[in-house]
Amino acid sequence: MEQVQRRATRMIGGLETKPYEETLRDLGMGVEVTSGQRVRCELSLVQRRGEYELVIRSREKEPPVQENIPINSRFKYVQEAEETLLIDIAANTGCKIRIQGDWTEERLFEFQDEEQCLAFFAEVLRVQKAQAKAPFPDHVDHASWHQVKGLSGPPEPPAAGILGFEDNFSAMSLEKKRNLQNQQMSARREPPPPPPSRPCLREREAAVSKDQPKVSNTMRMLFVPNTQTGQREGLIKHIIAKREKEYVNIQNFRFFVGTWNVNGQSPDSGLEPWLNCDPEPPDIYCIGFQELDLSTEAFFYFESTKEQEWLTAVEKALHVKAKYKKVQLVRLVGMMLLIFARKDHLSHIRDIMAETVGTGIMGKMGNKGGVAVRFVFHNTTFCIVNSHLAAHVEDFERRNQDYKDICARMSFQPPDLSQPQLTIMKHDIVIWLGDLNYRLCLPDANEVKGLISRGDLQQLLMYDQLNIQRTQKTAFADFTEGEIKFIPTYKFDSKTDRWDSSGKCRVPAWCDRILWRGGSVNQLQYRSHMELKTSDHKPVSSLFLIGVKVVDERRYRKMFEDIVRMMDRMENEFLPSLELSGREFLFENVKFRQLRKEKFQITNNGQVTCHFSFIPKLNDSQYCKPWLRAEPCEGYLEPNETVDISLDVYVSKDSVTLLNSGEEKIEEILVLHLDRGKDYFLTISGSYLPSCFGTSLEALCRMRRPIREVPITKLVDLGEDSFLEKEKSVLEMVPQDSEDSGDRPLQVPKEIWILVDHLFKNACHQEDLFQTPGMQNDLQDIIECLDTTIPETIPGSNHSVAEALLIFLEALPEPVICYELYQRCLDCSQESRLCRQVITQLPRSHRNVFRYLMGFLRELLKYSEDNNVSANMLATLFASLLLRPPPNLLAKQTLQERQRAINFLLVFLLGVDDN
Repeated sequence: MEQVQRRATRMIGGLETKPYEETLRDLGMGVEVTSGQRVRCELSLVQRRGEYELVIRSREKEPPVQENIPINSRFKYVQEAEETLLIDIAANTGCKIRIQGDWTEERLFEFQDEEQCLAFFAEVLRVQKAQAKAPFPDHVDHASWHQVKGLSGPPEPPAAGILGFEDNFSAMSLEKKRNLQNQQMSARREPPPPPPSRPCLREREAAVSKDQPKVSNTMRMLFVPNTQTGQREGLIKHIIAKREKEYVNIQNFRFFVGTWNVNGQSPDSGLEPWLNCDPEPPDIYCIGFQELDLSTEAFFYFESTKEQEWLTAVEKALHVKAKYKKVQLVRLVGMMLLIFARKDHLSHIRDIMAETVGTGIMGKMGNKGGVAVRFVFHNTTFCIVNSHLAAHVEDFERRNQDYKDICARMSFQPPDLSQPQLTIMKHDIVIWLGDLNYRLCLPDANEVKGLISRGDLQQLLMYDQLNIQRTQKTAFADFTEGEIKFIPTYKFDSKTDRWDSSGKCRVPAWCDRILWRGGSVNQLQYRSHMELKTSDHKPVSSLFLIGVKVVDERRYRKMFEDIVRMMDRMENEFLPSLELSGREFLFENVKFRQLRKEKFQITNNGQVTCHFSFIPKLNDSQYCKPWLRAEPCEGYLEPNETVDISLDVYVSKDSVTLLNSGEEKIEEILVLHLDRGKDYFLTISGSYLPSCFGTSLEALCRMRRPIREVPITKLVDLGEDSFLEKEKSVLEMVPQDSEDSGDRPLQVPKEIWILVDHLFKNACHQEDLFQTPGMQNDLQDIIECLDTTIPETIPGSNHSVAEALLIFLEALPEPVICYELYQRCLDCSQESRLCRQVITQLPRSHRNVFRYLMGFLRELLKYSEDNNVSANMLATLFASLLLRPPPNLLAKQTLQERQRAINFLLVFLLGVDDN
């Protein structure tokens, strides 16, 4: 207590300045925030008896109080990083400072004039450093500091900006605060192992050698289970990855890769001729199947007994000279990928993730698409992709589109959600296998068979669609394929080696392929396996010798310590900085489902490696709105390194309704955050062209003109009136007039009528209708056509028109069967009379659309022998669109509920709607 009294002078009845006290600088009036109260106070920097003190004078307390805090090595202060990311960055938001000193708990002060505040504390910094008898030590004892949250020691002289803060949102001092706050470490910790190999902590500690160099506190900091060290750890990992060649050796491993389209069959013989055909056992197996199950149930994601049948067959046929364990299995309908590894390699495999992408109708149905597994083996990242692309000789462009869709949509989310997603191409080694379905551009099967019988495979390969597309760089441009020396693997009569003898007499083709991307890959074998006759395809395999990066622990440890010491120096001497090529971006005439891109560059013009990321604004969980994306959204830059950032605007079904109604606009501000540096603000603006897709049925029924011809103010009115229209129609009240005349609203939206009428007239006999996806270019043309005209004919193929109808139904803000009737429909799904009764309770426009669609689908079923549609397939597909669960229940929908929704639609597809 005596020490406290010597350090702080309390004067009652007035404030006086002692004659030996010289005021060097006044900060002026501010407030202290304490216990939820704001107390006015003044701060001054004074010199007394050769020592410096910070004087805090409060005029509101009774009696008035003056407190003196010595400015010594234990005096600490930090500008609090502003949590609110303001839109108006020019506004002066004031300055918040946290202070702590001898026997003084942490205190928070706010001052209106930020410039004056920063100038004041710059002077405090100067006198503190001038008073220090020795340079500030690299590692201070923070034992008395751990109870004080969020404060840093005296910062090093800033390279730019007072106290190292540039703009209102810089976090340089905040980073120092975070780093220093977490230096309470145990005494014996190793540097973190390279990401792919992490022995347990006890094993690492037991392995520490006495003659190893001493590990600094900064190194130990990386092991603290505290997310506040994440940014520094991420930067160190980045530098470690950049210098990987210094601590890894290349070691070769054997990878067996196999693919087989089994045509929905069950295994009828052992798979040893395929999987156990080499003298030496492989280290890793990557085995892909296509058309594992062709049943309707499997087509719509239900369980398949074939999965276990083929898994068991594979396990029995693996090489007998080694013991294997399954690493991962992933299946989407008929596509299944299996990864097996020798048991002695399992400890070196980590970060295993699996994903699927359906490229069937609407980009969802899994009859076509891809499945993938990614993992890290030692220090090399692998991505294995198994795909089944679109069929038919003439549809090579659709296959190209499937490939691009898989590449664009296949991504792996690391367990740490703060880390960016990993795409296929962001791996050291990519192996792509499957039934790619590319055919020969030769229509005469007999000519092809003649060339095969003469062994003239090189002549045939000149007509191979995959080779042509790779040469034209429209698909698989960056991939390599080994020389093909085996005959085409498709199509055979099942159970034989005889070419297809059916009426279609398919032209033989190399549909089944294996390609790779990446260095250190040596293909030892590329072959087919004619012995297996289960399917109309023959299995294919490739044996690779792949150079894998294996970590040398001793070299790694030494390099890690060098990096940490280097970072200690650089952090104290330099601040990160970026240069942006642009900050304002304009997107004019944005349309539904049409991707727009703008690019800019960021350059690291500082002297240290920096980490950048787009961060959310206050109260936001994402850094941008749903229609916007930045790619990459975070990353590292070396000094003088430049990276291109793409700003992508894409209006999907999730954002189209708000943009159509005018509630949302193409306006956004992105915050590009630089760790330990400043924040940069990017302005996104533009205009949006409304679409009938995502507009309510009620509003569309009142539009007799295309939506683009309706004034935006009228669109807003129609949107506001749609709820009233819905309520009136339920009560069978007289509807409001349309926007053009006194006519009654349309019975169904003209857009639905145009699409259905086209399909009724042109597509009843179309093979695989509603099962084959449309082309993206066609879909864009159809949407534009419906938004701008009332066409007599619709562009695009029948498959594209069919998918456009499905997209239209999916984008409706309220489904055809309204959300409030969803549960009632499920409850009465077993009783046809009750099902029809529920439909009568729908609003007029919804009721009319439902009956119109059911009548059309019943008509399609009359031609099922030609179009291959079935009642169960149509019910399953349309139930997900017409009878959607409310958004809050979507993730909770069970298989039983889904089946009841299907049963509800089957009532109308298999019966006759009396109305």
